[in-house]
Amino acid sequence: MAYGEHKYAVSVQWTGNRGSGTSGYREYGRDHIIAAGNKPEIPGSSDAAFLGDANRWNPEDLLVASASACHKLWYLHLCSDAGIAVLSYRDNAEGTMLDSPEQGRFSQIVLRPHVVIRAGDDLELAGRLHHAAHEKCYIANSVNFPILCEPVVEADGA
Repeated sequence: MAYGEHKYAVSVQWTGNRGSGTSGYREYGRDHIIAAGNKPEIPGSSDAAFLGDANRWNPEDLLVASASACHKLWYLHLCSDAGIAVLSYRDNAEGTMLDSPEQGRFSQIVLRPHVVIRAGDDLELAGRLHHAAHEKCYIANSVNFPILCEPVVEADGA
């Protein structure tokens, strides 16, 4: 693993000018394109509650997805190091955002990973490794609200 400083360059290009720019709150679209290098572009918008396109990714979706993906990547790494073969991993994560006229903010994210490991591998250790993954997760260590984890770990064929 490469330790030290890492930088991430991302471009967000607003594509929602409907001809009059931001002349009024309802006069412009929230659509944008997120790009980074040669990676596939991500079509973004705001949440539909904020006049966005519900068929596009919004920043809140991406924050929850980032927390989930970071936890998963650490978990897979730790299981691999521990000799536990993860056969499948699916997280149905959910974030809660509180919105008020003064300030909107996330109050929590709950990760709900469902993991299947190879029959005969250590189920108890596989469960504990979620805690270790949480401790190492860059996203969880960077936010000012709790990220909870409610894992289910099963053995293949159980």
